[in-house]
Amino acid sequence: MPTSVKKQAKTRGVKAGATPADDLMQAFPSIRLPIRPPYPPAEAKSVARIPKEPGWLYEPKWDGFRCLAYRRDKKVLLQSKAGQPLGRYFPELLDALAQLEHSCFVLDGEIVIKRGDSLSFDDLLMRVHPAESRIRRLSLETPATLMSFDLLVDEGGENLTQLPLSERRSKLEKFFRSLKSETILLSLASTEEKQAERWMHELGKMGLDGIVAKQLDQPYHSGERTGMVKIKRIRAADCVVGGFRYAEKGGGIGSLLLGLYDEDGLLNHVGFTSSFTKEQRRELTSVVEPLVAAPGFTGRAPGGPSRWSTKRSSEWKPLRPALVCEVSYDHFSAGRFRHGTRFLRWRPEKKPAQCTFDQVVAAKKSGKI
Repeated sequence: MPTSVKKQAKTRGVKAGATPADDLMQAFPSIRLPIRPPYPPAEAKSVARIPKEPGWLYEPKWDGFRCLAYRRDKKVLLQSKAGQPLGRYFPELLDALAQLEHSCFVLDGEIVIKRGDSLSFDDLLMRVHPAESRIRRLSLETPATLMSFDLLVDEGGENLTQLPLSERRSKLEKFFRSLKSETILLSLASTEEKQAERWMHELGKMGLDGIVAKQLDQPYHSGERTGMVKIKRIRAADCVVGGFRYAEKGGGIGSLLLGLYDEDGLLNHVGFTSSFTKEQRRELTSVVEPLVAAPGFTGRAPGGPSRWSTKRSSEWKPLRPALVCEVSYDHFSAGRFRHGTRFLRWRPEKKPAQCTFDQVVAAKKSGKI
């Protein structure tokens, strides 16, 4: 590992990646394709178990940034799940996509960074930085890879989104058959449920986030959670930080107050995370205090003090809904996390509005998910 990367790994704290999604938004240049950015990618609904019925395609759930990659002739664009341009943060991917023999396509995939035998989400977060010189250096020290799992526009310029997944996957495999790239790769897929179970257990040490299962007879559902489910190795959810409380002792931030949006577009308080070290609590102060603004939560708000609370620990400060973080949790019921959650990481590539209750509410049983 390069010395500079070792140093960054030691010094990166809880501030790394704490960037509001709106700070990454820019206008995309025009591109002559039947699908143009920002195009909402299909999304998956969380379920507890891998579906076993016939008609599913199973894929590894890579731990990275969702990405739509567009190319028309010499123009290449990268788009995040939230519709943000990603190209400036991953110049090595722009170069690799521009060198492919196909000069027209739209790929759906996941940007990952490998560190040894595993994936490193921390290194992805280090790319979200305003300094182009730093991004260029990191693109050489910790180059990214695009794991491609769907083809939305083929090399002939045809829009494939209305075709069933079975046909799109066949065309995707044909697309990659003649490619020779160590950076743009075809993601694994299988119709065997036993293979999905093996991936869940065997690839965990590599940083696999879980399994994605897609119904083979479904078209591409842009912006919807239809025909696709995800099974994570841990229970996790992306939440908006709608407020915070100061630590009762030692200074800094004691806890971040978490929110999810309901069907009416209201941000509801659903719990908190306080799994921070003393140093991280001090770091968080500079992250959240500039965002203090009422009302914070527009739906259900944090309650008042309990008999165990002190005045300092019960008071909370509202935040502008700009920061998104991922937390792990044990149980969700009655509209909230039943225990404190564990902070996992910031998600600057996701918009707050994408943090909804359907992440934690089980899918209803029906013919189609």
